[in-house]
Amino acid sequence: MKTFFKLSIVMCLLSAGLLYGHCEIPCGIYGDSLRFALIREHVQTIEKSMQEINRLSKAKNPDYNQLVRWVNNKEIHAEMLQEIVSQYFLHQRVIPVSESDKEYGAYLSKLELLHRILVSAMKCKQGTDLAEPVRILHHLKAFEDIYFKGHGHHHH
Repeated sequence: MKTFFKLSIVMCLLSAGLLYGHCEIPCGIYGDSLRFALIREHVQTIEKSMQEINRLSKAKNPDYNQLVRWVNNKEIHAEMLQEIVSQYFLHQRVIPVSESDKEYGAYLSKLELLHRILVSAMKCKQGTDLAEPVRILHHLKAFEDIYFKGHGHHHH
């Protein structure tokens, strides 16, 4: 029975890695438009969390439990946003091109915009400046325009 238990744990650990790695194989299941929608949803959640943190912090007797919950929520959604930008777009979708390629300028623009999104997400984790979610959405819109132009797709 111990051997079966140990084998089960090993199999679970091995399959967890395989499942996590699924998104980095060219399966064609995931949609680009959905990733943009998810990022926007994370930004809205971050912004709402910041607003609640600011509101609760100003209270005469702050509810620290709720405050901690909103801080944690903000952190989680900023990390999920960073994960999409990094794992999905930087690792899989924005393909490097040579300096001589006619798309090199667009490639650099995509990298810059994704970097700006990541930095603003980091700043969201560090504080409650409501300008940061606005910056993310601004950079996301610019990235989306360049991204779909390069892919020949239309987005909603």
